[in-house]
Amino acid sequence: MAFMLRGALVEYGSSFLGPLPNIVIFQFNPEQLARTINIPPRRGAVIGGTDTSRCAPRVSELGQASGPPTEKFTITAHFSAADDVSRGGALSAVPRAFGVGPQLAAIEKMVLPTNIIGGVLSGAIDSVGKLVGAATTGAGTPIPPEKVPKILFVWGLTRVLPVEIETLSITEQKFDFLLNPVQAEVQIGLVVPNLASGSIDTIGRGALTYTQTVKEAQAALNLVKAAELALDIIPF
Repeated sequence: MAFMLRGALVEYGSSFLGPLPNIVIFQFNPEQLARTINIPPRRGAVIGGTDTSRCAPRVSELGQASGPPTEKFTITAHFSAADDVSRGGALSAVPRAFGVGPQLAAIEKMVLPTNIIGGVLSGAIDSVGKLVGAATTGAGTPIPPEKVPKILFVWGLTRVLPVEIETLSITEQKFDFLLNPVQAEVQIGLVVPNLASGSIDTIGRGALTYTQTVKEAQAALNLVKAAELALDIIPF
C-alpha cells in the first residue's frame, strides 16, 4: 500500500488537554484545494492624508502596493466512522459510541474563543459598560476581548501556514441508531493572516517564513525550466 501524508489542522498556543494540542487529521485528504490570493489595489489607491497643494486625497504611485496580498483556502473534508469501526479492537470503541462526533467537535472548538464561558460573561459585562458610558470593569480596567485559537494548516512538507477559520459548514449525512453522525462533510474556509515582523506569534511567523522560503526555492527551480525553453520563444 502506498504511503500518503495526511493534511491536518493543528491548534497551538492554548491548553486543551495539558500538553496535548487540539488536532484534526483529515481522515480522507480533500480532493481539491481552492486558493484565492486577494491583491490590494495598486493604482490610485488612497493611502492616507491629503496633498496640501491641491487639497486632494494623496494616492499611491503606479505599481506601488497599498498592502500585502492575502491568501484564502477553501477545502471540503469528509469523515466516516465506517473504516474505524471495521478495524475492531480498542480503536473502534470511540466511533462505535459517538460516530464522527469527536472530529466534528474538535473542528468546532477551533472557531470558539479559548474560554467560551468567560467570553460570554465578558461580552455581557462589556455591553452593560457601554450603556453607562465606559466598557470597563469596576476597577476601571478595560475588559480584554476573548482570543480565538491559533491554528496551523499542515498540507504536506512544503505548506505549513498559520490560518484562521473564516467559514465553517458541517453537513451530517448518516446517523447510527443513537442519532450520532457516522458520516459528515465539512466545508472549511481558511484565511492566512498577515503577521507583522513584531508579532508575538513566533510559531505563526516561523511557519510563514518556512513556507515562503520553500516557494522562493520552487520559483528558482522554475528558472531552470524557463532557461531550457527560452530557445523556443526567443527568435535568432
